[in-house]
Amino acid sequence: MACYFRSGVIRWPAVAAMVVVVVAAVMGTAEGRAAFACDGQNAATRNMGFCKVSLGIEERVRDLIGRLTLAEKIRLLVNNAIPVPRLGIRGYEWWSEALHGVSNVGPGTKFGGAYPGATSFPQVITTAASFNQSLWEEIGRVVSDEARAMYNGGTAGLTYWSPNVNIFRDPRWGRGQETPGEDPILAGKYAASYVRGLQGNGQGKRLKVAACCKHYTAYDLDNWNGVDRYHFNAKVSKQDLEDTYNVPFKACVVEGKVASVMCSYNQVNGKPTCADPDLLKNTIRGTWGLDGYIVSDCDSVGVMYDNQHFTRTPEETAAYTIKAGLDLDCGPFLAVHTAAAVGRGLLKEADLNGALANLLAVQMRLGMFDGEPTAQPYGHLGPKDVCTPAHKHLALEAARQGIVLLQNRAASLPLSPTRHRTVAVIGPNSDATVTMIGNYAGVACGYTSPLQGIAKYAKTIHQEGCANVGCGGNQLIAAAESAARAADATVVVVGLDQSIEAESRDRNGLLLPGYQQELVSRVARASRGPTVLVLMSGGPIDVTFAKSDPKISAILWAGYPGQAGGAAIADVIFGAINPGGKLPMTWYPQSYLAKVPMTNMGLRPDPSTGYPGRTYRFYKGPVVFPFGYGLSYSKFTHSIAEAPKELSIPLTNLSPNPNSTASLNAIKVSHTDCASISDLGLQIDVKNIGTLDGSHTVLAFATAPNENSSPYKHLIGFEKVHMTAGSQKRIRIGVHVCDHLSRVDQFGTRRIPTGEHTLHIGDLTHTISLHADLQNIKF
Repeated sequence: MACYFRSGVIRWPAVAAMVVVVVAAVMGTAEGRAAFACDGQNAATRNMGFCKVSLGIEERVRDLIGRLTLAEKIRLLVNNAIPVPRLGIRGYEWWSEALHGVSNVGPGTKFGGAYPGATSFPQVITTAASFNQSLWEEIGRVVSDEARAMYNGGTAGLTYWSPNVNIFRDPRWGRGQETPGEDPILAGKYAASYVRGLQGNGQGKRLKVAACCKHYTAYDLDNWNGVDRYHFNAKVSKQDLEDTYNVPFKACVVEGKVASVMCSYNQVNGKPTCADPDLLKNTIRGTWGLDGYIVSDCDSVGVMYDNQHFTRTPEETAAYTIKAGLDLDCGPFLAVHTAAAVGRGLLKEADLNGALANLLAVQMRLGMFDGEPTAQPYGHLGPKDVCTPAHKHLALEAARQGIVLLQNRAASLPLSPTRHRTVAVIGPNSDATVTMIGNYAGVACGYTSPLQGIAKYAKTIHQEGCANVGCGGNQLIAAAESAARAADATVVVVGLDQSIEAESRDRNGLLLPGYQQELVSRVARASRGPTVLVLMSGGPIDVTFAKSDPKISAILWAGYPGQAGGAAIADVIFGAINPGGKLPMTWYPQSYLAKVPMTNMGLRPDPSTGYPGRTYRFYKGPVVFPFGYGLSYSKFTHSIAEAPKELSIPLTNLSPNPNSTASLNAIKVSHTDCASISDLGLQIDVKNIGTLDGSHTVLAFATAPNENSSPYKHLIGFEKVHMTAGSQKRIRIGVHVCDHLSRVDQFGTRRIPTGEHTLHIGDLTHTISLHADLQNIKF
């Protein structure tokens, strides 16, 4: 998402004029604002068909569309939809954000008055490191509670364009922080969990709020080396699209039942995503069965005409997008050019009706045509339900679970409040507040900085060492060294912020900015006690120097840990919490970047060019820290309690593909009855053999047999478990052959390789032999 202005084209004045109407309609108190659509006191509309809750949604939608003029229909196809006073319909702003808490980035949400702020959870990349699906869903539930409360108070909408489920393909991407990481299974499970939390489990199709999975698809470059997202053509193989880039979006729609999907700015293989019927109408709505609407990224319809020159005329662009399956334009383009497209015969009014039906159906599922919201199922929510003690505690717990212990030399951590009574707290992020909530955030309930958190355990000596994260000089380092000499222990909090990585701001390198590395090394040498390095960032950082420095006792990655991040960091450092986070992305060395331009979308290595591949699934070169890595103050062991050694795959069809080798060695998923194949029933015994209670994530990977283009290994499931010291628990990881042991060939066809598949759980391996069952074959 972005503002409506971009290089070369500025539309802001026109948009601002339209927004005025919406803000006036959205803001206000329950007593002073205009009546809601279908309010029982509105005699003119209460007996109209679209207001009758006894009717089905489709019938209500048809009734409403039949009452609208063409001009009204067109102005309802943009994010700042106009009011229709004669039907009692208020103006509505579709654009609100809730990436990790209710945000005021979009114009649909305003803080102030009874709603001065909202709970700001850790940035998504940090929360993903918890590998805790129940936590992700609970965060979504809390965020939607606060969103509904603000809607009831007239300061927010009900359509939230979150989560961002793009794959964190390149470590330089400024928006990687918004995503659940580099693995498609992890991203898909996060997406479905968070969406379920946001949308609620209401009766039938009712929605608490409407979530939106973005940015579809193959979008993970903003502005790098002269290439920006508005002009970028992502050249993606069918194989990579099917087995990586589209996986989280499919999970959003099929498993999460998301109410919306957003198409992206970029082109994919020469066609704008928001004008590609194969991607929109055929895949999202057709194959996956989206029950909801498709929205453009903000001003991307204008981008495809003005920047990408996709069509000769703006009317053709408007027609292309709507016919391709787009329902809503975030931006003014369709409002300006759709009438002319209809006038020229490029569009039919029926095309607009189809888009409107998808939009209005979602609004009706939200109860927006059921009258006054306080009389509806979530109508009791109000100011008392925002920034509650329970919500604040959940933000703290999420930060605790997302912190990753990367190094703990000689068991230096946890620190002891009795032995380490004075702690030097140093670094440009040592007293961070707003930095901790990352981007697409709102106004937090309050903050606990690292300095404040540590001060609850020990006396502190504070020196920043750098004026900011850019750390453009080393003049302040001497004072930081003096502080380290005077303390029993030193905590150095460095890393990045939104001035280094953000939307429209990709990084050029992976090293700490400016003089930060010098600050860390000099302070570590000066410290008379253990030195703990805390990294605050969304993307990975090459800290090879710190790994090999014997004076640096421990390394923690905190991501952007949210409003309570400082308290969580301190809790981990002093042992109140046993860290259990795992990295959701690979940490590459700086040298990796020389071989991989951001514009190369390929995931698989190419030996002929020296291209090394991307993510842990395909890259086998040196790393700083691998995907899934994370230490604990305890030690955990695994043993396989139950897992099959062989499994038969029932074939229902076998038709040779002339473009590939058709054989029983790689069965098409479409040629088997997936529903009849039982779950693997993988059960693992986990034992905490340490002396401290702690949480542990069991990650299960698989390697396919003799498949050159398959991942070296790939995540098939995970489970989070909390264990007291000395205890043992049995966990179950759901693994289904069609979903988790299948592979995608070069033509984008998903197949199940027969033969021996190897499962990896920690240091354990287990082999499962898959073979074809021809009993029900149809030739």
